[in-house]
Amino acid sequence: MRAAYLDCQSGISGDMMLGALIDAGIDLAIIQAGIDSLGLPGCHLRRSEVKRHGFRATQVVVEHPPEHVHRRLPDVVALIERSALSARQQGLATDIFARLAQAEANVHGTTTEAVQFHEVGAVDSIADIVGTAIGWDLLRVDRAWAAPVPTGHGVVEIAHGRCSIPAPATAELLRGIPLAESPVTGELTTPTGAAILAALANHFGPLPAMTIEQIGYGAGQRQYENHANVLRLLVGPLTDGRTAEQVWIVETNLDDISGELIGYCTERLWQVGALDVATTAIQMKKNRPGVQLSVLCRAADVDRVEAVLFRETTTLGVRRWRVERTRLDRAPHEVSTPWGKVAGMRSSAANGRPCFAPEFESCRRLATAHNLPLKVVFEAAVRAFDPSAP
Repeated sequence: MRAAYLDCQSGISGDMMLGALIDAGIDLAIIQAGIDSLGLPGCHLRRSEVKRHGFRATQVVVEHPPEHVHRRLPDVVALIERSALSARQQGLATDIFARLAQAEANVHGTTTEAVQFHEVGAVDSIADIVGTAIGWDLLRVDRAWAAPVPTGHGVVEIAHGRCSIPAPATAELLRGIPLAESPVTGELTTPTGAAILAALANHFGPLPAMTIEQIGYGAGQRQYENHANVLRLLVGPLTDGRTAEQVWIVETNLDDISGELIGYCTERLWQVGALDVATTAIQMKKNRPGVQLSVLCRAADVDRVEAVLFRETTTLGVRRWRVERTRLDRAPHEVSTPWGKVAGMRSSAANGRPCFAPEFESCRRLATAHNLPLKVVFEAAVRAFDPSAP
């Protein structure tokens, strides 16, 4: 499986992403041809090698004649659909712009169709996003990770005046994405960069176990005193079938609620996206026996998990914190037994050898239908697994 890692230690912007892709080996001429097919007059990508705090990086500047056009999402989508981009490239570019439009709609209380793009509707932003979509497609990545992203701090001038960093649309786009602290005064992550990050990255956290084959450095426009203003892109195959990612634990203690209500709450937690739910018997104040209810979930699901806990239990408060976990990659798989097929999960063990875990419900159905002990069906399914099977 081919993976990419976005090292966002100095944030992310559209031109930084485009520079990193080209620096990693994507042909600039192919990206330029795709942008030319949009029909934007005089739009040209200029590549140069620059230094940022002592590190070499590729900077991409979009050169174009002045224009005074404010585009909406339908206008941009029409440009993309009329272009010579592949279906996958069109889909990714449209997704990024749709995320931008939704973020602006949330901020201004309007619809995505009515949102008028200002900065992100300009030729250079269109070129950055479409160029990124082309380059990412050519990179042929199956999954992408990203480091927690810094936004910088201070104020920034936008079409609606001065506002705090992160800009309102940037903050909307970064919902559910872990942020990193940064002392830098200035905008490190732009709305375009945030939309690209949200569209591309599947996981956030440390670098996964992988073999690095390509490295790209994309330069930001500014020079900073204490760090290199670059986005680093690492690309290569995963090495051992393990995935490192950041998730959240949400937890509360209960001592005045029945077991029936806890059981129902557990079911609702699974329905809103919990990755794991566990209960632990504990001793609480005044020697009362209680239950610690612990939920593992992704950042995007924390609010929904908390809402269920407050609605379905008597708790007056919950605890939450971010943790890192490593999990084995897995995929659905079926094996054949003398009594029928058994569904389960195929994964790679730490030694790299594939293994198979039968699904309880699948085994139970066969055991019930054929009046067999459950363990007989379970053991037969494990023996039936062929590690060399695709």
